[in-house]
Amino acid sequence: MDRVDRDILRLLEKDGRIPYTELAERIGLSPNATSERVRRLKERGFIRGIVAQIDPAALGLSLSALIEVKMESTTTATQFEARAAATPGVIRALTTTGRYDWLLEVIARDQADLHRIIEALRAGGLTRDTNSRVVVADRRYALAR
Repeated sequence: MDRVDRDILRLLEKDGRIPYTELAERIGLSPNATSERVRRLKERGFIRGIVAQIDPAALGLSLSALIEVKMESTTTATQFEARAAATPGVIRALTTTGRYDWLLEVIARDQADLHRIIEALRAGGLTRDTNSRVVVADRRYALAR
């Protein structure tokens, strides 16, 4: 991967819908050469896909939180992952090391909705403990810098 490939990744990360003509102009290549570079980056697995970023607040989901979950010793990762995937509001689940087994990213309408999500995760005896934190600010930085 050279500087041009890194520039392509940086620009696509900011705007995945940028036209190849504009992308080519910004990196100093022809549109055909740019298209070929993007194709190779996809083939090599550097680009997994280009998706829309949806604003949760526009959907009425203005509360973001992180929930740490400690599973019961008899609960398998597969069981808990199925519970997390089936719980509306859970948008990301990470298996972690340390005191807790999972870190879940959730979005909710309000505190009552967050409470519903936590109770849904606790139901059925799969979890031993949860710890939640409301996100006050969310700053994301480009991977390809």
